Order: sequence, then structure tokens, then C-alpha cells
Amino acid sequence: MLSVLAVTFPFFALVLAGYLAARRRLLPFEAIAGLNTFVLFFALPCLLYRFGAGTPIAQLLDPSALLTWVACALLMVAGTVKCSLNARIRWNDASFGALVAAFPNTGFMGVPLVVALLGAKAAGPAILTILIDLVVTSSLCIALSRLDGADEHGAALAAKKALQGMALNPMPWAILLGGFSSALQVKPVGPILNTIGLLADAASPVALFTIGAVLARSQFVGARGEHGPLPARDFVPVSLAKLLLHPLLVWSAGQGVRALGLPLDAFTLKVMVLVAALPSASNVSLLAERFGADTGRIARIILLTTAAAFVTFSAAVALLE
Repeated sequence: MLSVLAVTFPFFALVLAGYLAARRRLLPFEAIAGLNTFVLFFALPCLLYRFGAGTPIAQLLDPSALLTWVACALLMVAGTVKCSLNARIRWNDASFGALVAAFPNTGFMGVPLVVALLGAKAAGPAILTILIDLVVTSSLCIALSRLDGADEHGAALAAKKALQGMALNPMPWAILLGGFSSALQVKPVGPILNTIGLLADAASPVALFTIGAVLARSQFVGARGEHGPLPARDFVPVSLAKLLLHPLLVWSAGQGVRALGLPLDAFTLKVMVLVAALPSASNVSLLAERFGADTGRIARIILLTTAAAFVTFSAAVALLE
């Protein structure tokens, strides 16, 4: 267990450093957007491209892994929405709660963390989950969020806008470009490759620091917009579902897929279980703010899963060993 904590501690320590820096205003809230832009549009795409280019194309197009992850994502979304809907939490808030329950922080935290734990081979399955969550899970939850007082055309329009937003997200394009490089066995010329390498090396520490800063800002924005205290039942069950139910569901579904004789190897399943055990994606708070959902609730779920994941994720690694 100590060897696992030796790997995971620096990752969560950088998140804490970003959180404290923003909380104490050493990092102004206005600067967080710049950090987020650097990570999302420059550093992280280079990191994902490098991993994609170094991963066999078969791992990026694994149908058994795709089926397992999609099925679990749909179950998590459906279950969370069903359990969340009540007189206070309507479709908009329930849908974004479902998104943080089903969408791990794979891009900013998961890929570098699982690679540090399991080696470069772990990048392929982790990158596949990012593609699915960006295309399927996010689009579905944004469409569901529009069902408050809207007809089916409102949900369809929201799904269309979600897909347009995904098309402008550089992460899936970086993964696809890396996959083409892997399939065709081509790579950029030396100076460009070195530039990509420099940006990729910066991705992990800056992304982790940015997660903490985004959490501090989201908590501040959410607290400012709240009307009375938020009941623990509105965010604690979703947090527990993310950290405990999601990895257990992926493990069970993977075992079922393997029992059916489908070619899902044990290592790929292990990576997907660890990805599911990650905390919620921090960028969901920005989406919730944009679509008028309860940002305070979403920020609490993300903050609680990020803090608790230091223990639960490390325990999951130890158990899978």
C-alpha cells in the first residue's frame, strides 16, 4: 500500500496546491481561465497525441472495452438521474449530477496517473474511455438536462449543441491524430516532435494544479449562488456512487463480458476499473455553470470525490494488485 501511495501522493498534492493557491488568492480567479486554456488547447492534446501515437491502433479500437464502458456509463447516468429527481432536483441538476457520477477526471488526472502506476501500455484503454465520455456520456447528459419544460426538440437541439461543442474540443482530435500516426507509422519531423514533447511534459503538473484551482473557484461561485444550506443527501450519495459503485460496476460488467467469451483482456479491464475509480471530471462544473445548473452541488460532488479518492483510488490499486 505504501508503494501505491508513493505514486499517487504527488498527483493529489498538486491538486491540493492548486486549490489552496486559488482559495488564498495567490492565484487570482481571473488567471484560472488562462491555465485551463493552456492545458486544454496546448499541453493536454500533445500528451494525448503522444500516448495515442505510441499505442497500437487495436487498443484504441477495442470493441469489447468500448461495449463495457458504454454500458456502464449508461447505467450510471440512468441510475443517478432516477435516484436524484425530486421536488428540488429537476432534470437540469439531476443530469449534471449524473455526468459527474459517470465521467471520471481521465484527461487531466487519469491518463498520467494510470501510466505512472501501470506503464505506457495503460494509455490505450484510458484514452478510449475519454473518447466515449466526450462523445456519448457528455452529449447524453446535456440533452437530458434540457428536459425541464422542453419538448423532444429542445433535447435534440441540446444534443446537437453538445456534439458541436465536442467537435471543438481538441482532446478527441489529438487522440484520433495520434491513432492515425500509430496506424500509419508516421511521426512529425524532429523539431515539431520536440515541441510536442515539451508541451506534453508540462501537461500533467499544470493540469493537476488547474484541477485544484477550478475546484476552489467552483466552490466560491456555488456558495455565492446558493439559497440556504445544501443537504448532504443531495451530493454525498452521488459522490459515493462515483468512487465506489462506478468501479465495481465496470469490474462486474467486464467479468460478464469475459464470461461471454468476448476478447477483453485482464489488463485492459484493470485499467478501466482504475479509471472508473478516479474522482469526477472537474470541467463538469464549468458546463454546469454554463447551462444554469446548481454549481454548488456539482462543485461539492467534485471536491468530495477528489479529496476522498486519495484513499479510495489508492485502495482500488492495492486491491487489484
